[in-house]
Amino acid sequence: MSILRKIPLVLIFFYSFTFAQNVSGEKVFKTYCWGCHHQTSVAFGPSFQEIADLRTRGEIQGHIIAPKSMYKQLGHKRSVMPSFEGKLSKEELDAITDFIYSFKSKKDK
Repeated sequence: MSILRKIPLVLIFFYSFTFAQNVSGEKVFKTYCWGCHHQTSVAFGPSFQEIADLRTRGEIQGHIIAPKSMYKQLGHKRSVMPSFEGKLSKEELDAITDFIYSFKSKKDK
């Protein structure tokens, strides 16, 4: 195979790899979180603004992955949040955490 024929294949590979690594927190939110959480107002669960104002990144990610083991530590009497362990990639977990933190109150930033 000549070098000119290999270039498009290499470009497609790099484009696919780059696209796959670019995960949107908003897309993760719309896919998994929107039914119970809203960005700045309380829905079934707390708003992202409230979560960002009260929690560390580790607490947020821990609660997303294992809510049944985190709810008491976070001061809740119960948790109905489903576990997303095995459902979210590390990139998606980081993206949704960054998205949540984008709603942190200005006074707390």
